[in-house]
Amino acid sequence: MNAVGAVWEGLTRGWGVDHPAVLALLLLALLPLMATAFRRRGIASAGLVPDDPLSRLVGGGLRVAGVVAIVALVLGLAGLHRREQSVEREGTGAHLVLLLDRSSSMDNSFADAAPTGDQESKSAAAKRLLAQFVARRPHDRIAVAAFSTSPMPVLPLTDHHEVVDAAIDAIDRPGLAFTDVGRGLALAFSYFAEDTDEASRAVLLVSDGAALIDRRVQDMLRDAAARTPVHLYWLFLRSRGAPGIYDVPTSGNDTAQANPERHLHLFLQSLGVPYRAFEATSPQAVAQAITEIDRQETRPIRYVERIPRRDLVRPAFLVAAIAVALLMAAKLAERQLRPAGRGGTKAEGAPATDLRRAA
Repeated sequence: MNAVGAVWEGLTRGWGVDHPAVLALLLLALLPLMATAFRRRGIASAGLVPDDPLSRLVGGGLRVAGVVAIVALVLGLAGLHRREQSVEREGTGAHLVLLLDRSSSMDNSFADAAPTGDQESKSAAAKRLLAQFVARRPHDRIAVAAFSTSPMPVLPLTDHHEVVDAAIDAIDRPGLAFTDVGRGLALAFSYFAEDTDEASRAVLLVSDGAALIDRRVQDMLRDAAARTPVHLYWLFLRSRGAPGIYDVPTSGNDTAQANPERHLHLFLQSLGVPYRAFEATSPQAVAQAITEIDRQETRPIRYVERIPRRDLVRPAFLVAAIAVALLMAAKLAERQLRPAGRGGTKAEGAPATDLRRAA
């Protein structure tokens, strides 16, 4: 019994029905094997019936069609479906948090002015290129967060990339004035707090500026970096003519108040995690930077692919309709025996499936 149960479980694994009681009607599938809807005609002598393998094959096929029609109808009425499944696969990718700057300066072009003509704003260029980046990485689990006057959680880590695309599509909405990058980074690190997978983790900060980070927030970020090792990337969308993160002031006024972007870069370097910054002063430079980040995060990853439930009611009814149509065509093609005179009858083209050997 255990062996039979194991075989049955193996055959039915992944399959299900909504109305199991309806499956009792499957016993009706035995009817075509015991009876026929076609006319039977007795033959006085078996010697009068020529050997006809084709007719026997056609007759057997019609019985099988009857069985298939009943089985398919019953399964359709029972609500046959494939259950939702989770399949573990291997690929390349990472668990990635996109941290997006939503300050009002992101609505300007790289010339630090309102976009005109065919110019793109920084947020529009970032949206277009990040969407392409996500499309090239089908195995990543991606979260989205934003920051402006305060941090804004948008989307937790997910492998449903259509939701990620929708979140990215909203990043070019009008932003606010302030840039609280410190608490935005703290929010991004918190996304990995309950992430127990062994996949590579990365935070991609997309911003065109920075501001002072409170001492307490700095300590919070150092603690988070120590507890949650991540790869950190900063895509700095620098306006043309603005100071760069690698530019050392010659006047000696090298303070966080005067050069917040440079000092944010120095602070991120001090966190003790793998960190890399990219300066981009045009959409083309942004594309090159994102391509390089894409190349960096190509480590092996195990991921679970969820296969949603698939209803098979319509395919079952379609199979039943085809089988019934075949039986109807055979029935309509059947010819009756017509009288040939007083002395007996004459068969006009009676199919061999109607002829039965007499004992």
